[in-house]
Amino acid sequence: MKLGDTQLDDIDRRILAQLQEDCKAPLAQVGKRVGLSAPSVMERIRKLEEAGIVRGYHALLDSRKVGLDVTAFIGVSMSPRGIERLEEVLGCIEEVLECHHVTGAYTVLLKVRTANTQALEQLISRVRLLDGVLRTETLVVLSTQLERTLIPLGVKADGQPPAKRANGQQAGNGQSNKDKVSDASEPADGRSERSE
Repeated sequence: MKLGDTQLDDIDRRILAQLQEDCKAPLAQVGKRVGLSAPSVMERIRKLEEAGIVRGYHALLDSRKVGLDVTAFIGVSMSPRGIERLEEVLGCIEEVLECHHVTGAYTVLLKVRTANTQALEQLISRVRLLDGVLRTETLVVLSTQLERTLIPLGVKADGQPPAKRANGQQAGNGQSNKDKVSDASEPADGRSERSE
């Protein structure tokens, strides 16, 4: 383990895989799987936390079961002066789960979850009114075949390499079906066109 320059050995990766799979697993169980004592595992975890590799421990919730039925991606095209303010405001909107500065047609890509399409429409309107927003385009998720929260480390929690398909690709590379919603409109005040 050399965390000054973030070089992880195989044991570190196996410990991280274990933590991602079940961060509540007893240290003795983790140690047994990676061939270390519980105190040695604890010391490695502490170093991984100090290095910022392990950023936290969280419960994974089923969004539909807590009343958030709509998942969508919102592409936001912006003027350069608005990006900083947008990121600041989005941090206060709990329905925004992710915000990525991206290449391509949009400046920023948001992943959001709302209770229903009415709440999504209100959220889109809120985003469109922010200074610097020129245009938005929303993709509504119809169903999800694969949604991962685990970072690929090249090992499974049991220390084995991940299963491969016949074509050599990692198993489980699926895509979500999304409905593209686009409808151009121009604000009454004559500012730049925004569409949704």
